Amino acid sequence: MTTLNERPGPSSAHSGDQPSAPAQHADPAPVAFLLTVSEAAARLRIGRTTMYELISTGAVESVTVGRLRRVRPVDLEIYVARLQSAPIVRSWRRPA
Repeated sequence: MTTLNERPGPSSAHSGDQPSAPAQHADPAPVAFLLTVSEAAARLRIGRTTMYELISTGAVESVTVGRLRRVRPVDLEIYVARLQSAPIVRSWRRPA
């Protein structure tokens, strides 16, 4: 038996009386249907200004929601797929 001044130790009869807490499972991150321009740029690992240039030239599709510009994740995948299938073009010439 434990008195007020003693603390129960591991060998105490009371150590196994408390049920263990259930394992906490973190909910998966919610899937974003629309990304901000900054989020889209971060996914491509480019700057926000470059992302706006891609949108303005039509290289990446976007939608407006009220006054907000948003990018669908699928449009980023389409853009990357086009980059992968495009031929490599070099803008410099080798010295003769």
